[in-house]
Amino acid sequence: MVPGLEVKFAGGAPVLTEGHVIEGYASLFGLTDQGGDAVRPGAFAASLARLQAKGDKVRMLWQHDPAKPIGVWDEIREDQKGLWVKGRLLPDVAQAREAAALIQAGAIDGLSIGYRTLRAEKDQCGRRILTEVELWEVSLVTFPMLPEAKVGRKEAEDLRQVAALLRAATEALRTE
Repeated sequence: MVPGLEVKFAGGAPVLTEGHVIEGYASLFGLTDQGGDAVRPGAFAASLARLQAKGDKVRMLWQHDPAKPIGVWDEIREDQKGLWVKGRLLPDVAQAREAAALIQAGAIDGLSIGYRTLRAEKDQCGRRILTEVELWEVSLVTFPMLPEAKVGRKEAEDLRQVAALLRAATEALRTE
């Protein structure tokens, strides 16, 4: 774990679509997670703007492990619901192929944010309300802190096609 990095496990299964594309909500506004925190709309805006200005990106990691990047997030944005992400698992990365298989089988479906709190306040119920965070990474995880933040679901046939593509890519790499 990176010093100073906080993590929020948001449930909600990532959607695995054609190619190696996944999408879903990494954080949902106003919902209290298992740690007693909630995120306010706009909490990610300044961080995303700073990253874009620098030409940098939020990292896609496996289980918050900085030594295990598994893909890239191509789109990250706040909408009225929360922090929506869309990215690609990289088929040349073994852990990404495993992640795709686990998503396809329904064994893993959680998304989680890794961040540093810049501003927060307490509400009348004692919850910590995150009003500004510096977003570092969004991970695929086994146990999300916020069960509703997950990779989205797709039709089983689409998932079978993706699994077949990943198996073919794996086999092609083995024969090289």
